[in-house]
Amino acid sequence: MLPISLRDANAFVLAHHRHSGQVRGCKFCVAVVDDLEAVHGVAIVGRPVARRLDDGKTAEVTRLCTDGIANGCSFLYSRCARIAKLMGYQKIITYTLATENGASLRASGWQCAPGLRGGGNWNVPGRPRADSRNTGPKRLYYKELR
Repeated sequence: MLPISLRDANAFVLAHHRHSGQVRGCKFCVAVVDDLEAVHGVAIVGRPVARRLDDGKTAEVTRLCTDGIANGCSFLYSRCARIAKLMGYQKIITYTLATENGASLRASGWQCAPGLRGGGNWNVPGRPRADSRNTGPKRLYYKELR
């Protein structure tokens, strides 16, 4: 594992993520690398996107992406939780599409909150926004960092 810049993490996401694009900001980014320090996956962690969850004590994995390296997602989720805890956060969250199974999160000790979240888009006449490909419902996963 190595730290990685937001610019480089976003470039990896744009090249490899199935359905999400780059993010605008973060608290930290990490990469899973091989022995030659070639990047095989990245995680970007920032403030929660949902305003009601942005309490200063919660971090959110806003992007996680690998090139298919074995156990890469579980490794990154574990490291994100560990780093967030060291930074003083009490909880870390992320969202998956309702169609994704969340095996890497469960393997890393995260829990799935009941029900589905979100759906729809943020586009309103007073503030037009481009539609996302990910407007369907999501599952919220979380890990308490106490």
